[in-house]
Amino acid sequence: MTWITTLDALHARYGTPGEAARVKVAPALTPAYRSHIERSRFCVLTTVGPEGTDGSPRGDAGPVVRVADARTLLLPDWQGNERIDSLRNIVRDGRVSLLFLVAGSNTAMRVNGTARLSVAPDLLARFARGSKQPRCVVVIAIAEVYSQCARAHCE
Repeated sequence: MTWITTLDALHARYGTPGEAARVKVAPALTPAYRSHIERSRFCVLTTVGPEGTDGSPRGDAGPVVRVADARTLLLPDWQGNERIDSLRNIVRDGRVSLLFLVAGSNTAMRVNGTARLSVAPDLLARFARGSKQPRCVVVIAIAEVYSQCARAHCE
């Protein structure tokens, strides 16, 4: 097997991204990006920690996250399997990525940034469902956001 082991070899094989792939990356939500994320009922939260990476599926009956502002997303952490791999990783290394999917759409929305966990009573209350509240809210600071369609040749 022949391996690519250097960035030079990787770049020589792939070249540079086209202009369309570069200009779609934004440091904050655009109206179109915000609309797509607000329609998403499912995302994958990816974190990194000393044990490695973790990809955690997150879903909800309504929007999976709330947009606090153009640079901040709020992800409630509802009771789940209690592994808390992603939450442990966020406490130790705040780097996160989110991949948002919308049923019927061939476009995914990607967000990279940093996260912190909040248990502020007013923030937990914003997500209340009757007497139930999330255990914490993952507050994501957006570093970059962009769309990607399912077809490899699509920009």
